[in-house]
Amino acid sequence: MAWDTARTKQLLLDAAVEEFAECGADGARIARIATRAGINKERIYQYFGNKEKLFAAVLASELEKIAAAVPLTADQAGDLGDYAGRVFDYHCQHPHFVRLLAWEGLQCSGRIAAEGERTDHYAEKIAAVARAQQDGKLTGAVEAGQLVHAVIALAASWFTLPQLTHMLLSARTDAAPDSRRQALVILVRHLARS
Repeated sequence: MAWDTARTKQLLLDAAVEEFAECGADGARIARIATRAGINKERIYQYFGNKEKLFAAVLASELEKIAAAVPLTADQAGDLGDYAGRVFDYHCQHPHFVRLLAWEGLQCSGRIAAEGERTDHYAEKIAAVARAQQDGKLTGAVEAGQLVHAVIALAASWFTLPQLTHMLLSARTDAAPDSRRQALVILVRHLARS
């Protein structure tokens, strides 16, 4: 029987997403990933090389997914609030993604997975925002890259800093996800107003 390499790699990536999101790159264990996938751990070394490279492959795969699911074209950049809302929605449906980014920031200093591809992807977003700024749809008071960073950070903070949400909003009705999303959209629109 022929070995289905693509399926095996995908099973390992899916299992690694869960493990890395829960434990981070340092705390994740190859044996647990293999067990979750139902695959011999030697396949991880064969296909990915080591745990660090597997983490990089997981991040690259997950970044491709969000890039496809939440694009930011020049036309869309005119309403950064809508973009922030779509990013928020993605994080609600895929909470592991921001956890992976948080773990990367905490544990992988100096090593950025798929840095070239990611930089190119973000450069496209920055160019879209810069175009909207040139067209007078967004403020020019803040450099386009800083504006993109602020939007991404604001959207992710609901998921990476849940303790602040609890302390600041736990007794209030605006702690619900729909209210959080609405507040984010309004805040970003105000921030980006020209």
